[in-house]
Amino acid sequence: MSPPGRPKGEYRSAQHEGDLMSPPGTTPVIRHAAARGAVALGSGAVFGVGLSVAQMTDPRKVLAFLDVAGAWDASLLFVMGGAVLLAAAAFRVVLRRQAPVFDLRFHLPIATRLDARLVTGSVLFGIGWGLAGYWPGPAFASLGLANPEANWFVPALVAGAVLQRWRARRSP
Repeated sequence: MSPPGRPKGEYRSAQHEGDLMSPPGTTPVIRHAAARGAVALGSGAVFGVGLSVAQMTDPRKVLAFLDVAGAWDASLLFVMGGAVLLAAAAFRVVLRRQAPVFDLRFHLPIATRLDARLVTGSVLFGIGWGLAGYWPGPAFASLGLANPEANWFVPALVAGAVLQRWRARRSP
């Protein structure tokens, strides 16, 4: 899907042994799959460090934030607010481009309405976050910190994802 205000249609790429060609009139994208993987790995590492610095890899800290009726710790509100402000500013700048720097097109969501699947998934996500104090990002980052809870949470998360994909393939 093209970003708002951009012509519709996808750019087709010529692929030669993993190299990607840029769409006409855009900044060249990273041409080798290994370089693209390195950028993705670096981005994930920065994200993981940010989660650790914000203490979002500590389920006790997250559960204290979610406990608004008890001993509420509002410090993660500042983390969330900073992330929302930064993302809002970055999206305004980035979506002015014809295509992203490291890909041939933007991969934006196309669904525009709320349905039962989305609401049910959101509720289950919230319940799991409230019970465990983890969501997928910090859970994977916590594996690197040897948090014992993550050793149980991540396999359950992966099993749930596999089960959901299996079920989705069987449904019409």
